[in-house]
Amino acid sequence: MAIARPVRALALAVFLVCCFFLYTIWRPDNSIKSSADFHGTIERDPNLDLTGEPEGKLVRAGEGYAPGIAGTARINATILALVRNKELDAMLQSMQDLERTWNSKFNYPWTFFNDEPFTEEFKRRTRAATKAETRYEIIPKEHWDVPSWINDDLYKESVKILEENDIQYASMISYHKMCRWNSGLFYKHPALADIQYYWRVEPNVHFFCDVDYDVFRYMQDNNKTYGFTISLYDAPQSIPTLWPETNKFLTQHPEYLHENRAEAWLTDKERRPVHWEEANGYSTCHFWTNFEIADMNFWRSQAYEDYFNHLDRAGGFFYERWGDAPVHSIALGLFEDKTKIHWFRDIGYQHIPFFNCPNSPKCRGCVTGRFTDGEAWLNKEDCRPNWFKYAGMY
Repeated sequence: MAIARPVRALALAVFLVCCFFLYTIWRPDNSIKSSADFHGTIERDPNLDLTGEPEGKLVRAGEGYAPGIAGTARINATILALVRNKELDAMLQSMQDLERTWNSKFNYPWTFFNDEPFTEEFKRRTRAATKAETRYEIIPKEHWDVPSWINDDLYKESVKILEENDIQYASMISYHKMCRWNSGLFYKHPALADIQYYWRVEPNVHFFCDVDYDVFRYMQDNNKTYGFTISLYDAPQSIPTLWPETNKFLTQHPEYLHENRAEAWLTDKERRPVHWEEANGYSTCHFWTNFEIADMNFWRSQAYEDYFNHLDRAGGFFYERWGDAPVHSIALGLFEDKTKIHWFRDIGYQHIPFFNCPNSPKCRGCVTGRFTDGEAWLNKEDCRPNWFKYAGMY
């Protein structure tokens, strides 16, 4: 029985309306309204442009990347994860994604860190998730404990102030310890003594794109110090004295400033003026360090060692909530050549609620150009536009 033409037209109209409705729900929404603390727009995310592999020398997988001692092409590098036993399932999620998209081709070792011994179940199931070597390390007590110069009463009072300002994890002493360890102690672990490069991976993150070159060799062969995917603004109430303490340090050590540094990225006040004011001259821009591919020789340098020790003695890892993200980023922005900092735009990545999703046939499972799948206001937390403005896309 033929369907009458008006009915077919109505059905088509309903179908088109439904398609438009779904598009409005799922399309990337980068629209942001100006406000007292946001002056700017994101007209077009560069991830919407077709993305290929980075320029420069690239090394492909081959027999030299076989598991075990046959893997003679691998350099002194590791995948690094700070993880608790109870996070096993979330860690396996991250491992499965990274193994599928990259490490099954290159078989770099996984090094897991914990402040307590790993369970046999954790070891058994993580070993089963990779052909590569797995290593399980305990953080030394002296690297994890609260340092002796931190006043407990002052810490407790400081936590109350942080909580009044709605700072996340303010009362979790383990979070403060973690931030300090990730900032200036992880690379001092004996297990990493002979390791130069690392790829930091956290539980419950996602990787979306096939990566067909050795990222560690890319860093080495192209003279890169640090690689990131996402750059954000921090909560200024969590770090009000970080920039003033940095300026005190620079007064003592102006010789550590690099002539081609990205200081303007750190001190821009145009885009988020309230952030700049509340952080006392710091834009709060930082690389989101749950993803970082880096050369530990930078952290081991005299400049960074002196900087971290200055901050550590100031107490802000406990009296405030200084994170490894702003600490690493400030040091990189001041002490390193900005051309040695690389945006891995071709590595699709998510740590809730933010994405790096390139336009590439190698990517599956994320929406091209979408920065967040949360509320639209989260788009103003994107600090990549300022990085591109002041440092470029290297």
